[in-house]
Amino acid sequence: MQHGVVSHAQLRALGLSRRAIEHRIARKRLIPVYRGVYAVGRAGLGKEGRWLASVLAVGPGCALSHPSAVALWALRPHVPEVTHVTSPRRRRTHRDVIVHHTLLPADELTIELGIPVTTVARTLFDFASCAARAEVQLAINEAERRGLGDAPSLPELIERYPRHRGVRVLRQVLGDGWVGRGITRSVLEKRFLAFLAKTGLPRPEVNASLQTGDRWVEVDCLWRSARLIVELDGHAYHADRVAFERDRARDRKLAAAGWRVIRVTWRQLVHEPQPLASDLRALLNRREEP
Repeated sequence: MQHGVVSHAQLRALGLSRRAIEHRIARKRLIPVYRGVYAVGRAGLGKEGRWLASVLAVGPGCALSHPSAVALWALRPHVPEVTHVTSPRRRRTHRDVIVHHTLLPADELTIELGIPVTTVARTLFDFASCAARAEVQLAINEAERRGLGDAPSLPELIERYPRHRGVRVLRQVLGDGWVGRGITRSVLEKRFLAFLAKTGLPRPEVNASLQTGDRWVEVDCLWRSARLIVELDGHAYHADRVAFERDRARDRKLAAAGWRVIRVTWRQLVHEPQPLASDLRALLNRREEP
């Protein structure tokens, strides 16, 4: 998916000679957009074509980022007039292109609609460094509403880059009470199991099924002998109220059936690991009276 654009390097890789490329330019079958980047057969490009042309113009290893990536992921309706691209090497700024110079690891990059782009979490992370707090909040809300969480998550990026310009705004937007509530279940589960291994706590049954009355329910983490259940609380910031009430009703039924149910959040795992470990150890060592 090239969105009507192609680079000089791509054309050469397809076997076209320099003369063949120049001939197509002269016949207006290739129309220069940037140096070494061409629109194929027509001058007008859609936003996706402009984004890809900008990435190709800046060079290999680059990705759409910042407000432009926010627009590609459709987290906010505004499409900026200039295109933001992150490059691993220092590059000159092109016309209508702002180049950010950062070497991003592979887990912060992806391809969407055929365009190299920063992941959703990295996009939000960068957006927080150049946008108003209210806009960042709205973009995060939209990502959460659509379930666009990925790994590394925003809390993990905050840990990875504590001095990044966007961290202060993200902390204000998320707040300690919300950090991590929007991460995916798999990321939270992986972190929790690593926490148990590090603290020497026994590994539970994961995504286990148990029967309460005439119903079967699935729980995140289960220690049968201790009759203890841990639910990993990674719901979206503005979780559906019906789902919220359903979860609490289920917790109540499990408690009535003799199971102890506690909920563990990302914030507790990251910021309160020792108190959490102590509480879990006490719960696991305690046996219910017959």
